[in-house]
Amino acid sequence: MAERLTLLTVHAHPDDEASKGAPTLAKYHAEGVYTVLVCCTGGEEGDLQNPSLREPGQPFHGLDPDEERALVVEMRMPELQRSAEVIGFDEVVMLGYRDSGMADTEPNNHPDCFHQADLDEAVGRLVAEIRRTQAQVIITYGDDQSGYPHPDHLRVHDISVLAFERAGDPDWYEDLGEPFQPLKLYYSTWTKVRILAVHEAMLAATGESPFSQEWLDRPGQDHRVTTKIDCTDYQWARTGALRAHATQVDPNAGWWFGLDDDQLASVYPWEDWILARSFVGPIPPDDSERDLFAGVRERVSS
Repeated sequence: MAERLTLLTVHAHPDDEASKGAPTLAKYHAEGVYTVLVCCTGGEEGDLQNPSLREPGQPFHGLDPDEERALVVEMRMPELQRSAEVIGFDEVVMLGYRDSGMADTEPNNHPDCFHQADLDEAVGRLVAEIRRTQAQVIITYGDDQSGYPHPDHLRVHDISVLAFERAGDPDWYEDLGEPFQPLKLYYSTWTKVRILAVHEAMLAATGESPFSQEWLDRPGQDHRVTTKIDCTDYQWARTGALRAHATQVDPNAGWWFGLDDDQLASVYPWEDWILARSFVGPIPPDDSERDLFAGVRERVSS
């Protein structure tokens, strides 16, 4: 049995760790939990998304499009490192795949992309990290990704579920470390109640909201939420981590920054999670759980 509490979160690209769960990870890190970020790709298909870095009608740093793209790719790793420092990750692990790009685009066919990776081999890379770090709690993307079916996000879910199952099985990956069974597997989610709360608060504060009617009409996963983490004092982690990804995040975007940290905390202080698998007791039938390590803490030796 591991001698420390360890939380491992799996993401597809640099900047995903900033937009999904940053306050929760910052909170657990501050409480002494060992936190590990596994990033599956290098984000090589990310274009320059921040218009404030380019004068209207002018090239970024005077570069031609190919040079601009190469520079953006070069900047993504330092941006990820800064984001991880803001959140407080103890480790950042790159799983080593290439960004697959959006669905049905040419980068999907690149032999090194995550989308083309052999499933068992990719699961093995993640199993090796779970066994090495002895993470009791794993966070990944959910099984319903109809709202954003990016090939890399779909693959993150697939390998995470299998790695959770295989990490403790001595018949899998005998050469990738001693078997270790993680105890809980969580899915991240943006609940509809959160989206509506932020939408209404932004309308009240600024008279406009970035959430289109299409967003507001999307079916929610609220009924599946089992766990709510109060992140009132950790909203800064999301804000700071997003701003660290300067090539990808517009600092003036209402989508991310329409409410400041205090406003967001007062409107919706929670981050919501779906407990998908548990070896430490039944899955709560409602959203009553308040600790990702509930049922785990007493199993970890002092």
